[in-house]
Amino acid sequence: MSDTENMDWQELEGTSADDGGAGADIDAENVNTGDLEAVFDVPVKVSAVLGKTNLAVSKLLRLGPGAVVELDRKVGEAIDIYVNNRLVARGEVVLVDEKLGITMTEIIKGEE
Repeated sequence: MSDTENMDWQELEGTSADDGGAGADIDAENVNTGDLEAVFDVPVKVSAVLGKTNLAVSKLLRLGPGAVVELDRKVGEAIDIYVNNRLVARGEVVLVDEKLGITMTEIIKGEE
């Protein structure tokens, strides 16, 4: 089990929930795991963005095996972590049992 799976609600205090525009805040002290059981099986899309670039279609079509695409980030710079296309955290790439993983280093608070 990873450290992120062991995260308790005290660590999430002050984060906001996206409830379709109502802007309700999660009160970490008054929420327990049983209250959220209904959403445990809701699938979400998680993306880790290493960097971005703009390419003309002609350059994109010329890319092949071994091509290098320069991104807008430097080596060692934090990557962005999105959940359902919303920036929620920043982190670092790590190696876990010969697979890539991510360690969250900063939680991004929602817009108020």
